[in-house]
Amino acid sequence: MSISDINIPFGITQNASEHGGLVDHMLGFVHWFMLILFVGWSAYLVHVFWKYRASKTAKADYHGLRGHATTHIEIGVVIVEAILLLGFAFPLWSRQADEYPTSADTIKMRAMGEKFLWNFQYPGADQMLSTWNPRAISPVNVTGRELNDPNGKDDFVNPGTMKLPVGRPVIVDVASKDVIHNLALVPMRAAQDACPGVKSHMWFKPVKTGTWDIICGQLCGPGHAQMKAVLEVVETKEFDDWTKEMSANAAAKSGGTPVAIR
Repeated sequence: MSISDINIPFGITQNASEHGGLVDHMLGFVHWFMLILFVGWSAYLVHVFWKYRASKTAKADYHGLRGHATTHIEIGVVIVEAILLLGFAFPLWSRQADEYPTSADTIKMRAMGEKFLWNFQYPGADQMLSTWNPRAISPVNVTGRELNDPNGKDDFVNPGTMKLPVGRPVIVDVASKDVIHNLALVPMRAAQDACPGVKSHMWFKPVKTGTWDIICGQLCGPGHAQMKAVLEVVETKEFDDWTKEMSANAAAKSGGTPVAIR
């Protein structure tokens, strides 16, 4: 039985990202630690209730338990929490914050949240994502791409579905057109707030094909519960064929020239 197995009874979604194993490992430590604390403090509480029951000690004792056992336990709790923070959380956060992928096969895309849906913009066949202008957002230009940017002529938007290839790193620009949302990709063990007028970033590498729900992790209004999208991870060839077709259609509509897939 591994440390992460304790996560299963809590209904955790299967991991589908390269870094997700480290997240699950840390979460497993936290769950085991909280279970030990729960059992320990519950036993101590029962002990106190029994030892200082009214039938045995009719006269109130205002000093209570004498000794330093509880102090030592509290110090131990602080030490374990420091180990979890310094040994697991900080290194994982540092890796995700600083080691953004730079390989040629990296997918760069944009996720735009609004009440109450997600729109996903892809760079098209040239693999160059258009610049972003929040003032350009309109009912027609839902992601706010700069229409005069030649790199965006073959960009296309896929509403409601984030389609990705397996085995390739993905960098997602995340923003919002109205209120604060949160792009929560639970199988990828990744989430990022989407703030109006601010372009934030997240990255991960899918290692498993499948289909999962995307949710909004930030209470954003009366339709928050219905703000769902689909995360679909497919084989590389299927993704490339789909991108080529969507890019060609987008280039034709914008008057641009389709670019061959590299």
